[in-house]
Amino acid sequence: MMEDSMIVTLYWNRDENAITETQIKYERYLTTVALNILNNLEDSTECVNDTYLGAWNSIPPQRPSALSAYLAKITRRISIDRYRYKNAGRRAGSNYDSSLEELSETVGDSVEVKAEETTNPVSDGEEKLRHDLIMKFIASLSDDSRKLFIGRYFYMDSVKDCAAYLNISEAKAKTTLFRMRQDLKSFLAKEGFFS
Repeated sequence: MMEDSMIVTLYWNRDENAITETQIKYERYLTTVALNILNNLEDSTECVNDTYLGAWNSIPPQRPSALSAYLAKITRRISIDRYRYKNAGRRAGSNYDSSLEELSETVGDSVEVKAEETTNPVSDGEEKLRHDLIMKFIASLSDDSRKLFIGRYFYMDSVKDCAAYLNISEAKAKTTLFRMRQDLKSFLAKEGFFS
């Protein structure tokens, strides 16, 4: 398989082989990211295809140093947008719903608010502050705790899947996630985010 730096160079050179190489290397991974949110293979496949177009349109000017994370972020955004569109006004019970619900109890209701949806500079500033504080908190975690947190709340993996790739019991994963959410809530309060 081609190295990520070479794939990024193909994008920079506007070589259509960039999409083919991205598909060969990352299709399964990106499909998993989309499936964790959408729980529907057909929709997930469409989102992954949209990811390739998104990468084509954004590289250049972006030059990602971690191509897999960059592509996952695009896939996640596209999948969440599709999920919201298809499930407006109802709850579908996906990993997305459950992980978002868990985290919103800790950091507030608008965890997934996008910058373009807010027009109030105060709320934009609050979103940036919350984001920066969450990133600071994540950076303070041990490697395994960080993997568990990111797996559950960024990639929307099920607790069972998170436990499996860390080789721990599902009960331990649930307990660790609960404690991390409590620690995050305390950390945010200490930093003055909550009154």
